[in-house]
Amino acid sequence: MKRSIAIAGNMGAGKSTLVDFLARTYGVMPFYEPNDENPYLSDFYRDMKGWAFQSQLYFLANKFRLHQELDRQPGVVVLDRTIFEDAEVFATALHQMRKISRRDWQTYQSFYSAILDAIRPPDLMIYLRCSMRTLRQRIRLRGRAMERDVPLSYLKRLERLYDQWIDSYDMSDVLVLETDKLDYIHNLVHRLDVMERIEDVLPPEMGKPAC
Repeated sequence: MKRSIAIAGNMGAGKSTLVDFLARTYGVMPFYEPNDENPYLSDFYRDMKGWAFQSQLYFLANKFRLHQELDRQPGVVVLDRTIFEDAEVFATALHQMRKISRRDWQTYQSFYSAILDAIRPPDLMIYLRCSMRTLRQRIRLRGRAMERDVPLSYLKRLERLYDQWIDSYDMSDVLVLETDKLDYIHNLVHRLDVMERIEDVLPPEMGKPAC
């Protein structure tokens, strides 16, 4: 039976790690954020207000294609970051920061609303939450150039928007995992706890863990 799991969370929350873990443990198909380089990014970083709308529209269209591909897959799939986060968190942050004008924001919202009518929501949304200190440590450790100089104020804004979004999200079951001290890769107790909590929501579909 077709089922989908979405992994949501701020930068450094551990989304890709959990996607990898679920793919290995249950043999489900992973879907990651598109690797294609956004052609607007260099312009965006040079002039955020001039290019925020085009950049976010590109991300939205790319994520729409990813969700469409995911909807066509049989069995259980797991998705690293959702289209909801693109719109409800990242684009919203730029609008709040006045990098996207009211007129462009209305156009963006119209496009987003049409997409929501055309895609199937996940069966389970797993939201990864952790402290700001942990987020910053993880961002430093993985050393991605684009994340290295992200201001603390921006991370805090994203965190507020994430919490607001997940508190109002009602399109599927939601599982919140506190990841500050969670180590399901090396700690058997943590691993079994995560597996049990996921299987409580999707027991028949998850199947037996891969050996």
